[in-house]
Amino acid sequence: MVSRQAARLLADTPAIAEAHFRAEAEPYDARTRPDGYLNLGTAENRLLWDLLEGRLAALAPMTEATTRYAPLHGTDVLRERVAGLLSATCRTPLDAEDLVVISGATGALDAIASVLCDPGEAIVVPAPYYGAFDTDLGGRSGAVILPAPLSAADGFRLTAEAVDRALKEARSRGITVRAVALSSPSNPIGEVHPPEVLAALLRVVRAHDVDLISDEIYAHAVFGEHAFTSAADPAVNPDWAERTHVVWGFAKDFGLPGLKTGVLHTRDPRVRAAARAMAYFAPVSTATQETLAGLLADPAWVASFLSAGRRRLASSYEHLVALLEEHGIPYAPAEAGFSVWLDLGRWLPGTGFEAEELLWRELFEKAKVSILPGGAFRSPEPGWFRLCHTVEAPLVAEAVRRISAHLGSPSSPSPSPIASNGSRP
Repeated sequence: MVSRQAARLLADTPAIAEAHFRAEAEPYDARTRPDGYLNLGTAENRLLWDLLEGRLAALAPMTEATTRYAPLHGTDVLRERVAGLLSATCRTPLDAEDLVVISGATGALDAIASVLCDPGEAIVVPAPYYGAFDTDLGGRSGAVILPAPLSAADGFRLTAEAVDRALKEARSRGITVRAVALSSPSNPIGEVHPPEVLAALLRVVRAHDVDLISDEIYAHAVFGEHAFTSAADPAVNPDWAERTHVVWGFAKDFGLPGLKTGVLHTRDPRVRAAARAMAYFAPVSTATQETLAGLLADPAWVASFLSAGRRRLASSYEHLVALLEEHGIPYAPAEAGFSVWLDLGRWLPGTGFEAEELLWRELFEKAKVSILPGGAFRSPEPGWFRLCHTVEAPLVAEAVRRISAHLGSPSSPSPSPIASNGSRP
């Protein structure tokens, strides 16, 4: 017998996690396992280890102090060094005292949602959105996630109007909304939100008197022509800084998801105190914090590393889209992140999200390629899939070849040219 909360968490296990572990159990190898799975469903950056290995190996060895308890919301030195990094990113000085270090960005999202919301209260999220938001924001807090559907006609770009409509509709239904949450840059679309759009969104959030949660875990993973703007940047957020809460972590920008270290920045003293209390249940080990503090100790190395990472992301993205265009697979152009949003709508073996899930399972079981269906990201319409490309280039090429071969089977329509703006022709 388990509690109702435990039963709900078990029922809401993200498809992302299930597919990841199945694919990783039998990975493709051209020589030893040519019929293995190709995992392009997990947003891990596997292009950086050669840049990290030497730096990590050169760090000071563990000492007795490393084995002791540390402040559960983060050591002073780690929070100070993260504050230095993110102050430049956000274009505003961040106080280390306003940072809470916690086990992963998931832990940070769970903490801020639990602090802001009572069970049954709502968080509005522009959709499609990161598929684990439902669990990260609502799993333990009991918050209800309300999608604000974006339009496929312009590639699902963020608009303040879509969020405003969702907030007004929630109010008309008598739902109490406590916050708006978004990923910036966006996941799964890879959009770098323009400053004017963020400014308009913040005006909407302020008008509705709700908080903003900005998941900026891909802040340094921008490879397109538009620069990243943080929701904490005073240029777009002159009036709502205390009600804006930024989440970041080492999983994406530094390619270290296994170290499970996230950061929450909040200027609200009550929210900060409550989030520190939540960190009691999900602290980061002292050894991990010491490692990450050492990694950030040399700002010149950090700048060089992040710059090299962006160049590699750009090359990986360009390699993927060249393959997609060669095989006639439509996609929405991206500017950041590790994934591309594919439009496989014309190959659905039927209509609706049931047909989308069927195609997903066919690709997984028959083609042995793990990509994720749009339904897992609360896509407003079926037929979209997220493909992550930050693995070795030959693996990406083999995955696209298998996808194209499956889509081009006699029972499926022939591929047609892509739509350059991400919409369906």
